[in-house]
Order: sequence, then C-alpha cells, then structure tokens
Amino acid sequence: MNIKVNNISVNRSGQQVLNGLSFELEDGHILSVMGKSGCGKTTLLRVIAGLGSSDTGNIVIGGRDVTLVPPQERGAVYLYQEALLFPHLNVLDNLSFGLRIRGEHKKSADEKARDMLEQLDLASHAAKKSEQLSGGQRQRVAFGRALLVSPAVLLLDEPFSNLDSETRAAMQQLYRKMAQERGITTIFVTHDLKEAVIMGSRLSYMEAGKLHLYDNLNSFAADTRTGMQREIGFWQSFDKK
Repeated sequence: MNIKVNNISVNRSGQQVLNGLSFELEDGHILSVMGKSGCGKTTLLRVIAGLGSSDTGNIVIGGRDVTLVPPQERGAVYLYQEALLFPHLNVLDNLSFGLRIRGEHKKSADEKARDMLEQLDLASHAAKKSEQLSGGQRQRVAFGRALLVSPAVLLLDEPFSNLDSETRAAMQQLYRKMAQERGITTIFVTHDLKEAVIMGSRLSYMEAGKLHLYDNLNSFAADTRTGMQREIGFWQSFDKK
C-alpha cells in the first residue's frame, strides 16, 4: 500500500528530532533512507509503526489515517538488526506465529510457513530452535515471519548490519526478490551507500529532521551529502595507478 507522512514533528527534551517531515511512497516501492547517526531515521520508523508518538502531523497508510491507531492494527511491521525470534519455539512455529495470533487455523498457518521455508531455503531447519541457526538464518526467519502476515508497510532499520558481507549480499538479493514478488511497500534505513542503491527503488537522505527524496540515481549521486561522489572518486583513483 502507499504511505503518506504529513508534517511530522518530534521534539525530545528540547531537541527537534523530526521537523515538519513529509513524503509519499507509492505502493510496492522500496525507499532507501540514508543519513548520519542521530538525524532521526529510527524515530521516523518508530512513529510510522506506532511505537512512538509525534507532536504534529499524521500518517496515512493505504488511504487510512493511522496516526491514533494502535501499532498492532496499523498493518506496519518493524524489523531491525536483531531477529527477535522466540527461543522456546522452533523455526516452523516462529514463522507461523504471526498468522496464528491473527486467528488462522494452525494447519493452514503451518502449511504457509512450510512453503515460506522452501522459499527461504530453510526447509531442513524447520524443527530447530533459533539458537541452532546462524545470524543470517535467523534474519531470514524473521523476514519470512513478517512477509507471511502480508504487511501494508515493512519498516527495516539497518536489518543486515550485523551480518558478514557475503551473507549480507545474499539477504539483500533475497529480500528484493521477495518484496518485488509480493509488492510490499518498504522503508529501508541504512548507513551503507552501496546497500541503499542496491535496495532502493527510491532514494532519500535525512538531515536535520527532514527527508529529501530524489527523482533518480543521478540526482542522488549529484548531492554531495550522500557520499556517492566520494565513492566514485575513490574507485576512479585506481584507474590512474
């Protein structure tokens, strides 16, 4: 679903964390959000998820104003670095949990979870507990659990930052593929320039509590704040050696 963020401001202990921030993201797009630490990226995600409040403005998801709607009724799922799986449940039950608490019959929920395990290449791990999985495997389970409940908006806060480079690249490819297949609208926060470009169908930069969206990759690269010019210059310097 599409999401509209209108004039959101958040002041915490005299500090303006978000300052009249507004943007719109079309249905099915992945918006990469970059910005320095402390610029308000996580606060923005938490406000959209309903885990934090704003002083002004409103949030509209799929045409419905959810500003005062409880987090569990917004259709937004928030994930970050830690997979937060239930340690007492096996992988299959972790995956089906979200469906079951929404009232789906266990047999149906388990069937959908098994199908998701196949897509995640984790079918052989269904009976394992989370402590028996690698970091990348746990993150795949967390993503699968989020996708199974068909969220209106998925909010990802540095989700791959704790993974090694090879696993991180694999997770980027997996998520892009699954998000595109399912048409899930996503806001993806990252400090990594390459990851932002790989993941985002839309690109943005946050500074001083405001979010700037770019029309295309060229305009993103032209903005010195994004660091893309420095990155290009670094690699071009090797051609001169």
